[in-house]
Amino acid sequence: MAKMKTHKGAKKRFKVTGTGKLKRRSKNLNHFLEKKSSKRKRRLSGESVVSDADTPRIKRLLSS
Repeated sequence: MAKMKTHKGAKKRFKVTGTGKLKRRSKNLNHFLEKKSSKRKRRLSGESVVSDADTPRIKRLLSS
């Protein structure tokens, strides 16, 4: 059986931390930024952790 390839889209969007958790970017920070307040944009600029329910699925996409 062939090796499982890494999903390139997932590879660009997620990073694995040292403890095995997954980091992701926040949504809503790509366009229409003029109407969003500075406070809201600052809050969205940080990275957050992927939920526990989604983690196994994404890890499977990242396995190489």
